[in-house]
Amino acid sequence: MAKIDLIATCPMGLEALVAREIKDLGYEDMMVENGRVTFKGDELAICRTNLWLRTADRILIKMGEFKAVTFDELFEGTKALNWPDWIPEEGEFPVEGRSHKSQLSSVPACQGIVKKAVVEKMKQRYRTEWFKETGARYVIEVSLLNDIATLTLDTSGASLHKRGYRKLVTEAPLKETLAAAMVLLSRWKPERPLYDPFCGSGTIPIEAAMIGWNLAPGLRRPFSAEGWPALRPALWDEAREEAFDLVRDDVPLDISGTDIDPAAIEVALAAAKSAGLARELRFGVEPVAKARPRGDYGCLITNPPYGERLGDQDEAVQVLRQLGSVAGRLDTWSAFVLTPNKQLEHYFGRPATKKRKLFNGRIECALYQYFGPLPPRREQTEREGGSAEGR
Repeated sequence: MAKIDLIATCPMGLEALVAREIKDLGYEDMMVENGRVTFKGDELAICRTNLWLRTADRILIKMGEFKAVTFDELFEGTKALNWPDWIPEEGEFPVEGRSHKSQLSSVPACQGIVKKAVVEKMKQRYRTEWFKETGARYVIEVSLLNDIATLTLDTSGASLHKRGYRKLVTEAPLKETLAAAMVLLSRWKPERPLYDPFCGSGTIPIEAAMIGWNLAPGLRRPFSAEGWPALRPALWDEAREEAFDLVRDDVPLDISGTDIDPAAIEVALAAAKSAGLARELRFGVEPVAKARPRGDYGCLITNPPYGERLGDQDEAVQVLRQLGSVAGRLDTWSAFVLTPNKQLEHYFGRPATKKRKLFNGRIECALYQYFGPLPPRREQTEREGGSAEGR
């Protein structure tokens, strides 16, 4: 299969994680930029990355890139690209756009020029003057940055954070992609307990369970490119068969979540059931002050409520104090807290091992990482009666 230039888009701060996921799938020829990772793959790579990437937003086909400071340059550059190789005569091809630090600053005007140029290219291939656009959807995006136009086709459709298991939502829900990123950054392993004391709709526990069982996050949802003639159905069948074969649902999990809001727990239980994980996860109604997670060497991973999200700054500070008290009692545990509150280390009474800037929607946050000791290695314990100290 021929190599295709592909782009995995993602929120700022997650680029390195996306690149790691792409590399784990076997695609190593990549370039990491702000908000996206460009890589090369074949047609099967489109299917596999849509199914497997936990921290990316979309998989785009990079049709071309060129300098455009005039509308003529934008038109001719767009027309030169091989749109009919992907878009059939009956295809629907709306154009979206954005522009930043570029002379062509009118996004609607750029969208119109690109649409006209694509139509002209399609006319040459299909020998027709009119396109009904009644078939599969091919969303084109023109992105202008520093006068460089990048033209792409979206293969994903709905953003990849929409796994398909969350039918209901709580107030200010955490995106699945960010929840997965928090779990991956924690270096949690399935043999360790995991607990979220502000679980809301259960996103962090559910994403952790999917990681623990190696469940591809896109298995329960469709993608726009599934209806494209250029991507044979057999490719999607091959990618899904591979994903099902790699599921490890015999791995025992110790994952739990609590929340003070009974309605949130109902949503979490429904989402876990939809994800096929209802028997593997424990959810309960409990205030953080009474949290007593069981087990040793676990990972507390959470996104506590904060004033910018829920409108009560005093309450947000109080729960952070309570969370710090809970974490202080968990001597062998590691803690990972996503919050915009810059005083978290004060409430925890100690500096974080690491801090990483992330964005929850448009809110700039930090992931405070408190690494505790690693679990004792069984063979080392038997040989030396000792334990491996952690990070």
